Amino acid sequence: MVNYDRTKRQQLLREAEGYLDLVTSCADDFPLQPTLRDRLAERAVTVLSSISAEGIEREDLFYLRGQAYRVMERHHEAIQWLEEAAEVNPDNLHTWLALAWCQKRVGRLDLAIQSLEEALSVASDHAIIYYNLACYWSLAKNSKLAIAYLARSFDIDSSYRDLVAGETDFDAIRNHPSFLELTSVIV
Repeated sequence: MVNYDRTKRQQLLREAEGYLDLVTSCADDFPLQPTLRDRLAERAVTVLSSISAEGIEREDLFYLRGQAYRVMERHHEAIQWLEEAAEVNPDNLHTWLALAWCQKRVGRLDLAIQSLEEALSVASDHAIIYYNLACYWSLAKNSKLAIAYLARSFDIDSSYRDLVAGETDFDAIRNHPSFLELTSVIV
């Protein structure tokens, strides 16, 4: 009976994950209409609500619930679940990134930066963390830290240079001499 329950929970987690994959897999190029997006995310929440929060899947359960609310742009609810996931497993980089993303959108740059600092303690070799910290410090009007983190992201993965031109988070420091020096292309 125990194996059956565990298998059923795993199936339900994968089902919810599938709904969220439908929403996010092509979202950059082909975003869904908000009503369809929300319907799929709500379906994921419904499936996740049928799973007991007992056992080893708790982190996945909390993380997926947070992701479902995040895609519905219900950031406060997402934060609650992502914080639960981070508490269960503080070593999950994806949880810290999603949490910071939501915190930024509710106007809590301080908490977003704090979450990304936690992400650095988990995985200090991922350019996305440094890039996002650069964005958030730019929004906080701290050009020195923003430029330092942006430089580090470029050191790890130079393809992040391609994102800078379209990133409005850097508008506050875009004309700063150090920013211009860092982002200029030498031919």
